[in-house]
Amino acid sequence: MSETEPQAESTARSSETTTGETDERIREEWSDYSFEGEAKLAVEDLDVHYGDDHALKGVSMDIPEESVTALIGPSGCGKSTYLRCLNRMNDRIKAASIDGSVQLDGEEIYQDGVDLVELRKEVGMVFQAPNPFPKSIRDNITYGPRKHGDLDTGLLARLTGRDDSDDADALVQRALEQAAIWDEVEDRLDDNAMGLSGGQQQRLCIARCLAVDPDVILMDEPASALDPVATSKIEDLIEELAEDYTVVVVTHNMQQAARISDQTAVFLTGGELVEYDDTEKIFENPESQRVEDYVTGKFG
Repeated sequence: MSETEPQAESTARSSETTTGETDERIREEWSDYSFEGEAKLAVEDLDVHYGDDHALKGVSMDIPEESVTALIGPSGCGKSTYLRCLNRMNDRIKAASIDGSVQLDGEEIYQDGVDLVELRKEVGMVFQAPNPFPKSIRDNITYGPRKHGDLDTGLLARLTGRDDSDDADALVQRALEQAAIWDEVEDRLDDNAMGLSGGQQQRLCIARCLAVDPDVILMDEPASALDPVATSKIEDLIEELAEDYTVVVVTHNMQQAARISDQTAVFLTGGELVEYDDTEKIFENPESQRVEDYVTGKFG
């Protein structure tokens, strides 16, 4: 992002506050995070309205590749709205209007002619509540690659000599191993996925996302509905995934953000990005008094 004049009054903008928040003026340099290399995702002046509700206000934020970026803030601050903008999931909401720029590897995803199916293959999503298909564990994993035409299985494929069953088996194992669940399910791949525990279902959903070989994985509070043991497994998995993928995760859990992320963005009241920096800096020495109050539990 472009450099800003340090501490210039022109870089400050007023902000809305809620009960318990300090009234302060936000400075653009608080969210002007710099890092080595190119941005995997580059967001500039992003505004989102749901009807008359201004959910996101002028958010600019670059996300580095092969790392974990945490989005934190109180309920209703716009962090999940921001996350859904990164693969155009907000397009599904009739009342939503989006202005600004979102680039993936330098390509604008909001330009005309973008293939949304292909975009959501490259930028996958894992939701708050596990949502496996009511199919076998195997079919959950192979569903996406078959839909995208990457696998050809079944009777017709066998009759025409195009059967990819061996490739499908290898894909299923790879995705389940990447999601750290293979050892728990390798002997029950034909069982209905709905019979798995909540934590296993969520890791299966992550495996399903990985099966289509995305570049970016978006996670919207992926462990909020899970017990502590399952949560710990998800956190370990997120850290492992960041070695090969760009992970962006929304969480309400301050300790979780501090444990798993490389950088953290703080959204506060009014849909504004208040501060964005290395996670250690955000939690130990933030610039914004409101951010300090939030991460230390004084409000939110």
